Amino acid sequence: MAALFAGFSALLDPEILLLVFAATLGGVLVGALPGLNATTGVALLLPFTITMEPVPAIAILTTIYCAATFAGAITAILINTPGTSASATTCLDGYPMAQRGEAGRALGMATVSSTIGGVVSVVALMAAAPLLAGIAYKFAPPEYFALTIFGLSMLASIGDGSPTKNVLAGAFGVLLATVGIDLLTTVERFTFGFNELTEGIGFVPVMIGVFGISELLVQASNLRTKRERIAMKAIKLPSSDDYRKTWKTILRSTGIGTFVGILPAEGATVASMIGYNEAKRWSKTPEEFGKGALEGIAGSEAANNSAAGGAMVPTLALGIPGSPTAAVILAGLMIHGVQPGPTMFTDQADFAFAIFWTMLLVNGMFFFVGLFGAKLFARVTLVPVTILWPSVFTFSIVGAYSLDQSMLDVWIAVGSGVIGFFMRRYGFSVVPLAIGLILGGMLEKRLGQSMVMLDEQWWLMFGRPICLVFFLLTALVLFGKPLWGLLFSQRSSEKSTGE
Repeated sequence: MAALFAGFSALLDPEILLLVFAATLGGVLVGALPGLNATTGVALLLPFTITMEPVPAIAILTTIYCAATFAGAITAILINTPGTSASATTCLDGYPMAQRGEAGRALGMATVSSTIGGVVSVVALMAAAPLLAGIAYKFAPPEYFALTIFGLSMLASIGDGSPTKNVLAGAFGVLLATVGIDLLTTVERFTFGFNELTEGIGFVPVMIGVFGISELLVQASNLRTKRERIAMKAIKLPSSDDYRKTWKTILRSTGIGTFVGILPAEGATVASMIGYNEAKRWSKTPEEFGKGALEGIAGSEAANNSAAGGAMVPTLALGIPGSPTAAVILAGLMIHGVQPGPTMFTDQADFAFAIFWTMLLVNGMFFFVGLFGAKLFARVTLVPVTILWPSVFTFSIVGAYSLDQSMLDVWIAVGSGVIGFFMRRYGFSVVPLAIGLILGGMLEKRLGQSMVMLDEQWWLMFGRPICLVFFLLTALVLFGKPLWGLLFSQRSSEKSTGE
């Protein structure tokens, strides 16, 4: 309890509060720009924090992390281009709402869901962080492999296309993840002589292409179509009825995001995908998902923001980054002489709780920034498409090039945009492709590590309780609904026959 209050008192310095506020605005800007994300923002700011004291330095990095994760929903909703990979599923329902003039309502729901997810997860983590950190010890490569398989099983229902087309798109994304050097065998695959491809195809250029540039091509093909100006209802915020319909989804996704965030290296992207899928599964109107369902936005945003809090548990308690951005924060901790590990909550508990208090403060700040700024952000939808989309294209190209100053990334973004355009034309969703690319790398890495650990005896995974649970959940996702439908139809026929 003393450490809890000590961590809070460390943030009462007016200078730290001012820095956190400035970092919140900066994080929102970073997360909202296509091509930039929380990892990029934290990495760019890291050198400037070296000369600072540990508490304000890590507070700034953590603030950028939380604010950018939230802000990715802004461009996901307004221009169908997620500012961060964690907001990819937000596009599915956020952008359709913006198209029908409800951008403010979508942004308001994203803000409230993000805040609730972030606050609840951080409060829970402050109370149970030492206990939750111990659970992470039980996860080894086989458990991570089983969890990744579970994530891939959801691709069938994650997009707006048919399940078959979604699986094909996801499989193509997994195929793209095989480009580069195999870390276990050091064999180059599909690099075609480009040295830049030895490390694989980056997710950000592909995301910029399949979401942003493909949407530009779609809009360009419809320039001659007469468009209706979006009415002023675009700046209408969610009503109390909207919150009553989504509160269960928000709480469910918060729990999912917190759990997934605690698992090292999973992060907010996986959490948002699972949160969205479960929101659709439990919804009374699943047919509205992909067409502008508030539950879809709530499920995605509550999950990815609660995962940001959860990701700090393995980072602090085990020294294992819970996400790519947490890996950069981990480097910042080490630069300042703070040694993460199991003794973090005993020897340096006040510092750990100072980080959690910072995350609570940031969630409160971006709540007001997002909610009161929703009306301003929503006005982007009023900009003529002949001005908006060329500007989006320019930012997309700059964002793709700025990652590694590589023209190859630019061509990857453009090529992905063309592929995404034709996928959309022929009824394929681009979301499974993007997520398949992310999970494909995790799948291959953890399968290789598992095979080494189990001495090539892959069937031993089924003897590990956690693996078995995830495999059973995967089977339930893939075959549960057809089996349930078959049983239901049989019972209905038997009932009708009896009558």
